[in-house]
Amino acid sequence: MNSIPSNAQVNRIDTIRPDAPSLAAYGDYDIGVRTLTLVDSGRVDVLNTHPGAEAAIYDRNLTVEVWYPSQLDTKQSRGGEYQAIARNPKITATLFGQAVRDAAPNVPQTEEDAFPLVVISHGYPGNRYLLSHLGENLASKGFVVVSIDHTDSTYDDQKAIASTLYNRPLDQRFVIESMAALSTNKDSFLSNMLNANNTGVVGYSMGGYGLVNNLGGGYSDDVVPSIMAPPNELLALHTASNPEYIDNLDPRIKAGFAIAPWGMEQGVWREQDLAGIEVPTFYLAGDADTISGYENGVRAIYKAAVNSDRYLLTYKNAGHNAGAPLPAPHEILNSATREGADHYIDPVWDNVRMNNVMDHFATAYFTYYLKGDSSMLTFLDVHPDGAEATYSVKDGVPDEAHNYWPGFEEGSAVGLKLEKLERGQR
Repeated sequence: MNSIPSNAQVNRIDTIRPDAPSLAAYGDYDIGVRTLTLVDSGRVDVLNTHPGAEAAIYDRNLTVEVWYPSQLDTKQSRGGEYQAIARNPKITATLFGQAVRDAAPNVPQTEEDAFPLVVISHGYPGNRYLLSHLGENLASKGFVVVSIDHTDSTYDDQKAIASTLYNRPLDQRFVIESMAALSTNKDSFLSNMLNANNTGVVGYSMGGYGLVNNLGGGYSDDVVPSIMAPPNELLALHTASNPEYIDNLDPRIKAGFAIAPWGMEQGVWREQDLAGIEVPTFYLAGDADTISGYENGVRAIYKAAVNSDRYLLTYKNAGHNAGAPLPAPHEILNSATREGADHYIDPVWDNVRMNNVMDHFATAYFTYYLKGDSSMLTFLDVHPDGAEATYSVKDGVPDEAHNYWPGFEEGSAVGLKLEKLERGQR
C-alpha cells in the first residue's frame, strides 16, 4: 500500500471514488516510471522558417514520461511523486501516485506476451502529467504508456500555434517509432517489454487534432493557407489531397481514444476527409464544450468517420475539460490569484469522478482492441443513455428488466451517454 498521506492538501492522481465504475480501479501490476528525452533529427523548424525561404531544420527534443509494469523488490512499496509545472508556469505542483521511479521492469516471458503500447498526447498548452492518472492506471493493467511533452506546446514553452499544427501528428508517430526501437534495444529498460505493432493513441484537444489526422482524417486544403498555419504550405503534408499522406501514416496504430479533439468547427476537416478513418476510435466529449464544440465539433467527427467502428461517450453539461485533466493542483488553488485553475476544472463535474469514468472506459476499450479480450464488450455495448437505463436487481440478482451499465452502481450512470456506430453506419 502507498504510505503517502491522502489528506485534502495532497495532489493525488490515483484517487478512486467509492462510486467509481469497476474498471477504474488499479490493476494487479506494480508500476514503474522513467523520464526520457527523445530526439528527432531533421525536423522542419516551423518557427524559424520564413515565408518564401528554404525550410529551417533542427533536432526536435521531446521529453516523455514512461509508465510500465514493474517488479518491485521486497524493500519497495507502491508510491511516488512527480514535480509537474502547472498551467500557471510560475507554480510547480507535487503530484502523488502509485508508480515507483526507475523500478525494475516486469519483462514478459515471451514475445507474444509483450505489452501493448499506449501514447498520450496533451492539449495546447499542456504537459505529460496532465493525464498521468490514465498513464498509471493503464500501466497497472499491463500496458506500456508513454506521455509526451510536446515542444512549443507546454505550459512553460508555449509558442505560436503554427508549430503545434504542423508537429502534433509527427510527434505522435515519432514517439511510436522511438518506443519500437527501444523495445528491440538490449540495453534499454524497455527491451522486450512492449509490442509497438499493437499501439493505441490517446489525444486530448490538440492531441486529438493530431490523433484524428494519424487515424486517417487528412486535413482540408482550406487550412493550409490559414493565418494560423505554418508558412510555405507546410501543412499540406497532412492533407487528404496529398498523395503521400496515407503512406506516411503508421499502421501500428490499432485504436484511437480522442478526447475533445479540436478542429472540426475551425474547418480543419471536411466531412469527406473523415471518411478516411478506418481505425476503431473512442471519442469522448462534454456536450457544453465551447473550445472544440460538440454537435458541430466532436460529435460531427464521430458521425463522419463512417468507415470505422466508433464510440462516443458524452458527459452531459460538461465543457472542454471533460475526463482528461487531473484535479487542479492545490498549489494553484492556494495561490493568491488562483491563475490557471480553470484549466483543470469543470463547472459541473468533479474531476476525480470524470477521471474515474474515463479510466474505466479507456481500460475496457484498449483491453478489447489491443489485447483482444472480448469480455470487455460487456462494458462498451450498453444502453445509450445512462439516465434511461433500468437498474432492476432483486436479492442481488439482475432480472429481465435490468439493462444498467455494467460496472456502475445504481444511479451512477446518470449524466452519461455512450453511443456506438459500426463501420458503414451514419
